[in-house]
Amino acid sequence: MEHIMNLAIITDSTSDLTAAELKQLQVEAVPLHVHFQGKTFKDWLEIDPAKIIAGVAAGAEMPSTSQPSPAEFSEAYARAIAAGADQILVICISSGISGTVQSATIAKEGCAVPVTVFDSQAASLGHGEMVRVAVRLRNGGADLPTIVKALERIRDTNFIIFTVATMDYLQKNGRIGRASALVGSLLNIKPLLTLEDGKVGPLSRARGLKKAQQEMVDRLKVYADAAKGPIVLNFIHVQDLSAAEGLRNAVDAAGLKYEFGGFHEIGAVIASHVGPNTFGLYAHEAV
Repeated sequence: MEHIMNLAIITDSTSDLTAAELKQLQVEAVPLHVHFQGKTFKDWLEIDPAKIIAGVAAGAEMPSTSQPSPAEFSEAYARAIAAGADQILVICISSGISGTVQSATIAKEGCAVPVTVFDSQAASLGHGEMVRVAVRLRNGGADLPTIVKALERIRDTNFIIFTVATMDYLQKNGRIGRASALVGSLLNIKPLLTLEDGKVGPLSRARGLKKAQQEMVDRLKVYADAAKGPIVLNFIHVQDLSAAEGLRNAVDAAGLKYEFGGFHEIGAVIASHVGPNTFGLYAHEAV
């Protein structure tokens, strides 16, 4: 009987899949780190967005973040091998916004089995969705090249749009200038942001929440009309489920058809850069 390769799938904590879903998928998420109030915490395991937002509101310094060390990935690889893996696929947050891909790649050196590190060029449910698809294909008997091809299709068709409630976090983390943050806050201007080539970039600006929501729907409609088939849609938020639900209602009211991937809270690492009441959507062509 032909030997079927036992493929382990590993991701990082910024995929924002819940602990329950990761367990069900049999995927380990290597945590990134949040440095806050003089301590270092493991994303999702030791800190969540609520703790950061409450702390900053109470006067704490803005948090900073860092990628896992190569040693942390090496340990995850060793656990996968001990559980019977003879090859490993690692799906990471975009190399354009984190050094996580680099750590996962360094950890390949000296690993007893082949390791493939996939740069999602995405974040949050952008690569969380890739993890789901990789597991589904693996469990259906697909080989590694087939899985990687599917992930490349998601990466190439990914569409994200989101907005932030306050520009303070982006400004303090060096993503936008102080003057832009001040003007934006005074005029209630909501920046509409995306990931382009794996990096955060501006799409446009809208005056007020309702107009921002409408523009998200309009842009999604353009994307969906150009898609080569059905789209999968996940809604994301930082401590604001009602904003994500409101966005889904607006998408439904526009008559858009999609496969629903769920509502997902963005973890502490990304929340450290975008702040509270951030919300948006992630879409990709179904594979």
